[in-house]
Amino acid sequence: MTSEHFKKVTAAGMLITIGIIFGDIGTSPLYTLQNIIKDGGSSSREVIMGAISCVFWTLTLQTTFKYVFMTLQADNHGEGGIFSLYALVNKLGKRLFLPTIIGAGTLLADGIITPPISVSSAVEGLNGVKGLENTIVPGNDLVIGIVLGIIVALFLFQRFGTKIVGSSFGPIMLVWFSMIAVLGFLQIIHYPQIIASLNPMYGWNLLVNHPKGFWLLGAIFLCTTGAEALYSDLGHCGRKNIQASWVFVKIALVLNYLGQGAWILLQDKPVTAEVNPFFCIVPTFFLIPCVLIATAATVIASQALISGSYTLISEAILLNFWPKVTVKYPTNIRGQIYIPSINWILCLGCILVVLYFRTSENMAAAYGFSITVAMLMTTILMFYFLRYRKHYSWAIVIPILAIFLTVETSFFVANAAKLLKRLMFLVFEGGLIFTMYIWYRARKINNRFLNFVNIREQIPLLKDLSADQTVAKFSSNLIYMSKANNPAEIEQKIIYSIFSRQPKRADIYWFVHIERTNEPYTLEYSVDEMEDDKVIRVEFRLGFRVQARVNVLFRKVVEEMVANKELNITSRYPSLKKYHLASDFRFVILEKFLSFENEFSLRENFILRSYFFIKHLAQSEAKAFGLDTSETRVEKIPLIVNPVSNIQMKRVEPRNSKK
Repeated sequence: MTSEHFKKVTAAGMLITIGIIFGDIGTSPLYTLQNIIKDGGSSSREVIMGAISCVFWTLTLQTTFKYVFMTLQADNHGEGGIFSLYALVNKLGKRLFLPTIIGAGTLLADGIITPPISVSSAVEGLNGVKGLENTIVPGNDLVIGIVLGIIVALFLFQRFGTKIVGSSFGPIMLVWFSMIAVLGFLQIIHYPQIIASLNPMYGWNLLVNHPKGFWLLGAIFLCTTGAEALYSDLGHCGRKNIQASWVFVKIALVLNYLGQGAWILLQDKPVTAEVNPFFCIVPTFFLIPCVLIATAATVIASQALISGSYTLISEAILLNFWPKVTVKYPTNIRGQIYIPSINWILCLGCILVVLYFRTSENMAAAYGFSITVAMLMTTILMFYFLRYRKHYSWAIVIPILAIFLTVETSFFVANAAKLLKRLMFLVFEGGLIFTMYIWYRARKINNRFLNFVNIREQIPLLKDLSADQTVAKFSSNLIYMSKANNPAEIEQKIIYSIFSRQPKRADIYWFVHIERTNEPYTLEYSVDEMEDDKVIRVEFRLGFRVQARVNVLFRKVVEEMVANKELNITSRYPSLKKYHLASDFRFVILEKFLSFENEFSLRENFILRSYFFIKHLAQSEAKAFGLDTSETRVEKIPLIVNPVSNIQMKRVEPRNSKK
């Protein structure tokens, strides 16, 4: 879909939006009401009417008002998600990285439970097919085998991208939402009184008067678990298409919840938690097609969440919240990426979730906590955006903040009761947040001790070294990656590498700097020839969603300079020059290691040692910059943060000395 589709509502845009954006929240009717009955211990009229009222107003407040209309305003040149929001407000507070990494970590943790719970709830629907009652039993080995097969196949498929099947997502999800709307409407006809449950007083009475009322919020929250992912996928479809599509999606969801409630209240005997009302409202003859459509919808929902996880990690890498890992591009579709390490971590996590919890009912009992935390973190960042970027008055911002903090804190407290059932997720979330925190803080410490010198003062030395025939030529074109934001400066460690470590004579010295912009897809460069045909600085301005493939980008710059007759890359070796062969290019990457010559505080010691441990597991600097190893030399340099001082030694005479 082109950028023009982002700016206006089109039929094609809405169809793609339905397929990409609403998969997670769209499949929540498969398990939400069943878990409300389980947690409430009853299917009484009070519970059902109150629960549906709470579901409707949760979808209205959280999804419609907060995300679809308010949060989608916080688009960073068309892109959404917590890192895009952070890019908009990061200069407004020194500690805003904390809610950002907490929100990102908990949102990523959602990626290991959404596929299992969605796929399991769909497959378990076969239990209602006549003749399969004793075969398809939730939690038995056959069901677990089917679910694991679907999940493993889904993750195996990621390396090929979704270009081939992605075009079918929209039509399949359109069929899904149409189907659940019709199924719900057919039940409402038999019990129209259920519409009264949209009155918020039913929800209020349930929460206040029912013994388990407040704690039912943990199950009620399941209806809106895809709202945070909705914001993350903003860049794929555009705000207007999401807002227009949500009208249809919300109507379909509400009709289905009302239909399930109507069916429950029409039963002669109480409905137990073992019964899934979603599949009970499906006519017997249509049950198998319904399960197949539901399974396809849950796979699409899982795919959207997996793709969102890749995007989130990719942004974290570019904003220095995550170590550099391999990022691949399986198709030529904008923004479609594949991160092998994250893919297999998520795959392993999903397998463990299925094997440990076994049924969708058990999974739902542990589901929701992470998303409430992510929503709270987004609310904190949105406060800064509304107040200081949109310049809304305090009279508007404070009531909005109070409403959402109250609602989300209530959901958080209710979901906190699930902590004991989700200890494995806490380990996963903790690991993600810990990694982001360590990487961010260590980079800050590292950058604090970068020393820069005036590059123009070094030019005479570079010219003299280049002309010194007694020094063996290191390379015709020598390229260093520089972190100096100021074009007039260069790192002292680079100068040390050129002159002191091993004198590196070259015909042309190149210094390449990458500046990250707050825009997602900026791709610009500038060239400053600081000394004619001797010292050249190239600066790339890349958006936070553009991968820094320096080898490719630098080659393009050289090609354009040659075409513009600004540069002659013919070899300067006499034996090669007469054959018009191109000169050689060589990159030097400076990688730091933690020196023993340091006296750390306990905190800095822990952060830096954790940082270098994680760094050993991550991608090398050369690979992260997309540099060919045959053209790259890596030099190790010590990181000395706080050198050992106050060493007092006494000089003594040598033993057995003779004077």
